[in-house]
Amino acid sequence: MAETKSGSEPQGFLGPLRSFARTYWLLNTIEMFERLAYFSLRTVAPIYIMQANDPGGLHLTAEKKGLIYGFWFIFQSVLPVFTGGIADRYGYKKILYFAISANVLGYVIMAYGRSYSLFFTGVIVLATGTAFFKPSLWGSLAQNLNKENSSVGWGIFYWVVNIGAAAGPFIARGILGTSHTATDWRNLYLLCAGFTCLNILLLFTFKDVPSGADKTEGIGQVLWRTLKNVFEPRLLAFLAILSCFWLMMYQLWDLHPNFITDWIDSSNMAETLRKLPHPDYWAGMTERGYQVPQELLLSLNAILIILLVVPVSWIVRKMRTLSAMLIGMAVATAGIIVSGFTTSGWIFVWGVLFFSLGEMLTGPKKTEYLGLIAPPGKKGLYLGYVNIPVGVGGFVGSLLAGHIYGRWGEKATLALKYIAEHTEYGASRAWDGSVKTLESAMGIPRTEAMARLQELTNMDAVQATRLLWDTYHPQYAVWIPIAAIGFAAIIALAVFGQMAKRWKDMNA
Repeated sequence: MAETKSGSEPQGFLGPLRSFARTYWLLNTIEMFERLAYFSLRTVAPIYIMQANDPGGLHLTAEKKGLIYGFWFIFQSVLPVFTGGIADRYGYKKILYFAISANVLGYVIMAYGRSYSLFFTGVIVLATGTAFFKPSLWGSLAQNLNKENSSVGWGIFYWVVNIGAAAGPFIARGILGTSHTATDWRNLYLLCAGFTCLNILLLFTFKDVPSGADKTEGIGQVLWRTLKNVFEPRLLAFLAILSCFWLMMYQLWDLHPNFITDWIDSSNMAETLRKLPHPDYWAGMTERGYQVPQELLLSLNAILIILLVVPVSWIVRKMRTLSAMLIGMAVATAGIIVSGFTTSGWIFVWGVLFFSLGEMLTGPKKTEYLGLIAPPGKKGLYLGYVNIPVGVGGFVGSLLAGHIYGRWGEKATLALKYIAEHTEYGASRAWDGSVKTLESAMGIPRTEAMARLQELTNMDAVQATRLLWDTYHPQYAVWIPIAAIGFAAIIALAVFGQMAKRWKDMNA
């Protein structure tokens, strides 16, 4: 598949804005509310699912969290390969009604599902709704863009989406506070359902946009056409490369919340933020003193995108699409390394800065690339393909992260391991060396591991955390394999670009 250049905007940065109709802005608003609900829970869901010291959480293992997130990705991001064609065939507005209703139901099930199976069910229902939502909305949006305004149009869309993504963590912080009780968590999920209901009201004001697709096809024909189109070799190669990159990318949002809570020391940053009004909102008391909540640290990603993505998209509008993506992937990988190899809150923020700049170059460009090459009547179909790397990369990445973090990264698990390997108490109890038998062998639940380690070593929480960091080096065990996959994706994309250029020259 040949590399393409973005469309030019001869009227300057503000010129394309005049070409966007009311429907374009309405679609942006609908996506913003969907993202507001989604990111109000997504940045804190890792804590709810597995964090050992969270009062109202589920306290599941890292591997179970990996399974939940893995299938969340599959349903949310691979299912659109099929739902995109369905949206083209049956109409964007009808599918949006179904999708939003499923999202509301998913949030409600997650609010009340305190068992692994019920919570898993809620996640699948929510993910299925999102799978129908995205290609329907994106396909409708693509019909409102053209080659001349698509670069800035998708950049603005990415910017508006991140308003919801940036606000979500602050809303979660306001609902959860420092208590994080089971009731607090339930209220957060119900609030997400309420935000999603607003989109049903907005749909009443929305005039459906014709997709241009054949309306006589049956659903079986749509699914066959979807599968047939995706097996184009160059498209598959491109999607495989992006899958490796998104495997790495999503660990910032899905693994870092637990990593930050376990290891990052933001006490110095907390001292600064507590000078602001409502100091307990910006930094809460923990066993290691005042710390900045992980959701507020990660919200910097969305805030930076809000501030910079539109001008960055305009600056690189004439850059070759794959070239921009290559640079973005390299910068994002650097950000993952910086943020993963430190316990300092300030250094972590620098890592998020690099990561965010890389995301600004990669995220909108991948969507623009597939949107521009999509044949007439197949916008939803091709924009459904853009989710494949997220689904595949997220699925493999979640399982990998669950395996790695559950054995070599989680502080509670490492506390049990230290007790087993380095204390007289552990020496007196038989342990077969398997992480899965640590709790039963030591007779200590994960939720009490750090407190027991402090008792046995006569250390406070800060000293015990440093002891585990220096003993087991979780930064290397967790982030080196993840960053290595990011580097592999960069090299593969560079090779892909050269092959695409040669193919273009041969067929010129």
